[in-house]
Amino acid sequence: MLLAHISFCTPYVITSVYPKVRSLDPNLANAAMDLGATPFQALTKVIVPMIKDGIFAGALLAFTMSFDDFVISYFVSGNGVKNISIVVYNMTKRINPTINALSTIVILVIVLVMVFANVLPKILEKHASKHAKKIQRVIALLLVFALGFGLIKCGGSAAENHVLKVYNAGEYMDLDLLTQFEQEYNCTVVYETFESNEMMYTKLSGGESYDVLIPSDYMIERLIKEDYLQYIDWDLIPNKGSLMDEVMNKSYDPGNRYSCPYFWGTVGILYDTTVVDPADLQEGWDLLRDTKYKGNIYMYDSERDSFMIALKALGYSMNTTDENQIQEAYQWLVDQRNTMGPIYAGDDVIDNMISGNKAMAVVYSGDASYIISENPNMDYFTPSQGTNNWYDAMVITRDCSETELAHQFINFMLNEESALSNTEEVGYTSPVKSVYETMITGEYEGVSSYIPDFENPNSEIFRYQEPKIKQKYAELWTKIKAE
Repeated sequence: MLLAHISFCTPYVITSVYPKVRSLDPNLANAAMDLGATPFQALTKVIVPMIKDGIFAGALLAFTMSFDDFVISYFVSGNGVKNISIVVYNMTKRINPTINALSTIVILVIVLVMVFANVLPKILEKHASKHAKKIQRVIALLLVFALGFGLIKCGGSAAENHVLKVYNAGEYMDLDLLTQFEQEYNCTVVYETFESNEMMYTKLSGGESYDVLIPSDYMIERLIKEDYLQYIDWDLIPNKGSLMDEVMNKSYDPGNRYSCPYFWGTVGILYDTTVVDPADLQEGWDLLRDTKYKGNIYMYDSERDSFMIALKALGYSMNTTDENQIQEAYQWLVDQRNTMGPIYAGDDVIDNMISGNKAMAVVYSGDASYIISENPNMDYFTPSQGTNNWYDAMVITRDCSETELAHQFINFMLNEESALSNTEEVGYTSPVKSVYETMITGEYEGVSSYIPDFENPNSEIFRYQEPKIKQKYAELWTKIKAE
């Protein structure tokens, strides 16, 4: 990450420093050396002071670009390495007061730096001759202390015997559980997050090393096909008996040889009960094309989920590879865009629906439960035409370096207390039977209320898409959003 940031920040520094260098008299360095300066002294005592304004400007510009960058940082970072942009990006799915606190700290630090930058030089200049050596000693001691602290931290990290690297979606776990697991098993958990299954796959295929992943059903199927995973030894997971039968032995992993369920749910329509007529719910997915609600809809900004809606509305399988059916679904989405003017939104739909900004939104069941807990005017339903019954699961990578610890982590997450805490924090349905039964009793309003309808034969699980079909969907989705 450091090398990448140096690379993309260097041009900004050059554009700030180079004009200053060009404006210098080329004879200055020779004149300094004629007067007894060494080449190094000519550089540090003559050249650098004359171009310091350009250096400071370049440094500030480089810092700003580096501080703000997310995309480059995300794809070049290693295990456990996060800069502030990655941390903030993974915290923006829901309203998070930590971001506000962090912003306040950043502003405060900038103000303090500006004050010291303007006041400290004057103080040093005033007392330079009198206290110069003392100031130099203090600065040297501070540098030594900082270096020693860094070496101790690095040495402490290196001394850890067991490190488990876990890769999960952003805001998809109660982080207190990681601390509990570390204390119970005397280990360190390096926890990283991804925005989408595709971003996770990109880093994994790029050579990044992880022990435990928590991807979705269709991605698990792909990882199995491409030999990224190893078998789970169920004998090492005593809490396996707590899992519900309904979440086991699914098409993406028959027999659960590679995966252990983590969360599950549906995709449906969240609607404002004060705006949407209950009778209109009978339209199912076609409610999203009812002109009565024109300009009052959020569509989820996802090609797979959007095409799922269109295919189900037309009576087709959401895993179809028939090009004629895909084309019909494309036309359905184009007609909806032209007549309804929907807004294609991501996770920002959560805060917008809590505020009641639109009448309807396509959301995941867990997000729906959270929104309803914050705004009781909202409700949620899955159309009878069928929907996506999705499953996320824990898997162990083929190259896992801590196989025993990985199984202990999976077993820990299936513990009733851990699973309950996780569900309360995240809002999605737990695969642990006792936790599921606790949540649906109504003790925790709005949480885990929306589960897959196993009796509906029209509902399906997403399957892995071959590259040719995936490319077709991607091209059509680009057209839908671009026109």
